[in-house]
Amino acid sequence: KTFAALADPTRLAIIARLAARDDLTVQDIAKPFDMSLPAISQHLKVLEQAGLIIRFRDGKKRPCRLNPTRLAE
Repeated sequence: KTFAALADPTRLAIIARLAARDDLTVQDIAKPFDMSLPAISQHLKVLEQAGLIIRFRDGKKRPCRLNPTRLAE
């Protein structure tokens, strides 16, 4: 699952953005990409299912964060 998730260039770019700045919302992640928010959400779902990112609640927001232990594996 991990390698399949990282094989997509968009998902790899998302991982790079999260590595540079932690705790980004979907809107923050989507800014440099020319695609819809639902498309970005699908990419985030794949990354989350692979265990590469963690999504959590912060009030009304659901920021994303890298899961460094999974990346280390």
